[in-house]
Amino acid sequence: MEKFSISLLPLLLVFFNNILQMAESTAAQNPKATDFIKTSCSATRYPALCVDCLASYASTVQQNEQQLAKASLEVSLSRAQAASTFVYGLSKLKGINRREYLAVKDCIQNMGDTVAQLSQSLKELGGMRILAGQNFFWHVGNVKTWVSAALTNENTCLDGFSSPAMDGNVKISIRRRVLNCAQVTSNALALVNRFAARHKAGGIP
Repeated sequence: MEKFSISLLPLLLVFFNNILQMAESTAAQNPKATDFIKTSCSATRYPALCVDCLASYASTVQQNEQQLAKASLEVSLSRAQAASTFVYGLSKLKGINRREYLAVKDCIQNMGDTVAQLSQSLKELGGMRILAGQNFFWHVGNVKTWVSAALTNENTCLDGFSSPAMDGNVKISIRRRVLNCAQVTSNALALVNRFAARHKAGGIP
């Protein structure tokens, strides 16, 4: 098994190198879209992470605020789903103490709610075509509410491990993944707010 894994390493390196080259090529072919993403991400709390997550969406986003907000929600949902699966796996670990187990169980609930709320927000935003006036703001208000709730649930999960008594590998593992989810969700909320504000100002493409 060890020899087999080692033999796969060169192939994996080539695979990931090709993905990186494709992402760089996409960005080079869409300089205006890439600049648009960078400018939009400057309004978020974690701009470098925002650009890193959304650069590969340049050809889809172009210079469209709604598509950018949608892409940011897709990233957030994907990471929340992965984190939710990871946290669930931790609940099956042998040797985890009762206090950690209870915090993990709460976090499973929090992340499950997060996934549901981000799924709802993505569906709502994706279903918005050409809307104006109160119709638009009612729908975008739903999106904001769900994304805000998702962010609250992610932070609630992290709060469950805030005590020094919880320090350990379980806390480190969960914090690494859920904190990243919270950061991309925060960025997604900022981009949804930007989309709504620019629509209100009449500057939306």
